[in-house]
Amino acid sequence: MSANASRLQAIQQIANRKPLPVAKTAFLGDIWAEDVFNLDRMEWALSKTAYKAIRKTVQTGEPLDPATADIAAAAMKEWAIAKGAKFFSHIFYPMTNITAEKHDGFIVTDPNGHAITEFSGSLLIKGEPDGSSFPNGSLRMTNAARGYTAWDPTSPAFIMHTDNGATLMIPSVFMSWTGEALDKKIPLLRSNAAMNKSAQRVLRLMGETDIATLNSSCGAEQEYFLVDAHFANLRPDLLLAGRTLFGAPPAKGQEFDDHYFGAIPARVQVFMQDYEDQLYKLGIPAKTHHNEVAPGQFEVAPYFESANIAADHQQLMMTLMKATAKKHGFLCLLHEKPFAGVNGSGKHVNWSVGNATQGNLLDPGSTPHENLLFLLFCGAVIRGVHLYGPLLRAVIASASNDHRLGANEAPPAILSVYLGDQLEQVFNDIMEGRVAQSTVGGEMDLGLSQILKFERDPGDRNRTSPFAFTGNRFEFRAVGSSQSVSGPLVAMNTMLADSLDWIADKLEADLGTGSTPAQAVLTVLQELMAQHGKVIFGGDGYSAHWHETAVSERGLPNLPTTAEALPALREASVVELFSRTGVFTPVELESRFEVYAEQYLLSIAVEARLVINMAKTLIYPAAVSYLSTLASTTSGLAAMGVQLDHTTAGTVAKHANAMLAAVDDLSAALAKSDFGSTEEHMRFCAGEIRALMDKVRVHADALEMEVADELWPLPKYQEMLYIK
Repeated sequence: MSANASRLQAIQQIANRKPLPVAKTAFLGDIWAEDVFNLDRMEWALSKTAYKAIRKTVQTGEPLDPATADIAAAAMKEWAIAKGAKFFSHIFYPMTNITAEKHDGFIVTDPNGHAITEFSGSLLIKGEPDGSSFPNGSLRMTNAARGYTAWDPTSPAFIMHTDNGATLMIPSVFMSWTGEALDKKIPLLRSNAAMNKSAQRVLRLMGETDIATLNSSCGAEQEYFLVDAHFANLRPDLLLAGRTLFGAPPAKGQEFDDHYFGAIPARVQVFMQDYEDQLYKLGIPAKTHHNEVAPGQFEVAPYFESANIAADHQQLMMTLMKATAKKHGFLCLLHEKPFAGVNGSGKHVNWSVGNATQGNLLDPGSTPHENLLFLLFCGAVIRGVHLYGPLLRAVIASASNDHRLGANEAPPAILSVYLGDQLEQVFNDIMEGRVAQSTVGGEMDLGLSQILKFERDPGDRNRTSPFAFTGNRFEFRAVGSSQSVSGPLVAMNTMLADSLDWIADKLEADLGTGSTPAQAVLTVLQELMAQHGKVIFGGDGYSAHWHETAVSERGLPNLPTTAEALPALREASVVELFSRTGVFTPVELESRFEVYAEQYLLSIAVEARLVINMAKTLIYPAAVSYLSTLASTTSGLAAMGVQLDHTTAGTVAKHANAMLAAVDDLSAALAKSDFGSTEEHMRFCAGEIRALMDKVRVHADALEMEVADELWPLPKYQEMLYIK
């Protein structure tokens, strides 16, 4: 069957498909966390002494002794086997943005050849995958391959059910034989510990005595596209690159704004229900779902959780989303820009810090001007974003996210902080040496008796800000939809720890001179705002004026591509920041640069090779076939005395030839290898390779608008986005 016939058949198959039966909705209380070995189950399964020890570890990070681990392992094994599990796996998070798992059976044999089950504390605590086969930035060579996984008791084990059975999954860290972090979890745990240490220091200086362990929290809004698998299987670019490298815009895109929050298609709702029931069984608090702005785009958002567990759950959400979509006949696209001309997908990371005694330290309360702790912690964030904006840009840098940042659905690559009118006024007043009363939003009265009056928020929202305060947290809006949240959380926790230490040093000095806490806070924040207040911006982040003044007048870096952003990981100030806080050694940080740079280069190389292959083997033959059809039609009609305008044939021939010429240029550029450094190679890919790929696409998309529909081999945007 020809490619174009396959496309037309795919449309018929989708139109005639029988929907999957709608599963009976389960009562949330019956399924919530039923597949999680959480503290509630531990309390029931363990001795009081063992349970108290593990609970203390979970809540405070205290080390766990081996004897307690043995008790926990035995109880965990019995629970898992009762749930049907025959295997267990240390699940870990290498530097690939996806999860990894090595499955081992509970089974061993005794001297008589009988099969028995075994799962000791040592098996729970440690596993041993190959450390050199994962991205490691030269930390491990093939001849030095040993790596370890180790149980993270602060994140609960769970059962993963698939069609092939049940497996006990044990959240773990991943390290080299020499002790370097090879994963996303170890740096996150270290950054949280650094933030806790620095925050406790500030709280004690402010007179707090009862201080529980502080933790950062995260709620990540996950955006994604769904495309029918019949279409996706005919698109090599979607299958291998996760985005469409070709595709003319449909007559209707998102300009009507009619998809956002619209009625969810029935088939998609069935998928969502199935997916979210699985999340609930795993204790993942999926809170909202809805249509997003672009046609075919949707969002799911969980409730806030502690950062470590939220990061684990976010990885699990992406894995389950793709697997469940496949079961429902979809391909789930987590790429940041799978379709040109419509909104891409992000993963807005909502982040705050707090504990059980002082509460959320980024909650201003009703009188933020009087809330000294809030002012200090909010000020620490302002300083951190100003000093380490390039770092924040680097941790969300990828070949895919470069397509999204700066477009109308995503914030620009210039890192600024939006506070809202009320808070911005408070901090400006502080900078000028006064603290005025906070404004309130006032009452919203629509003049309709049937609509109850309610309090208006004191500040609006700014959708163009990459780092915005949203009431009791900051929202890092620039994170990409396919990315792990761990990298951004590590950067935010570490910059906060650094700023809190700076604040603590200043407070100590001022309090030592006899200043009151209020006077000391005002003095410290005045200095902070004088040095770092220029990062605060409440205007239109898309405007050309902001892009100009942010760089020229405020000195804020604009790093639109990964090639420009990733070198921030090598800056001396960033290396020193992570070394001082104990989050990354210089060697570990350099390994991150090498891994992410390699991923960037490989991603663009894959896309470039796909562009060449698809242009030559799919698009050019379709154009030639159409020219042949036009020629035969023209000659046949000419024999009957009918003359046709040859404009179409000329246009098709022109674009087909120009496309092949651009393909030749791209092939030659792709073969270039004489680069002096990785950074030079990245800049070449960001500039030359991407520009040549775009040049090929211009002609290919023009051909799609000219070639007869029945001859076009690739599913079109209007089909993929609108046929569900």
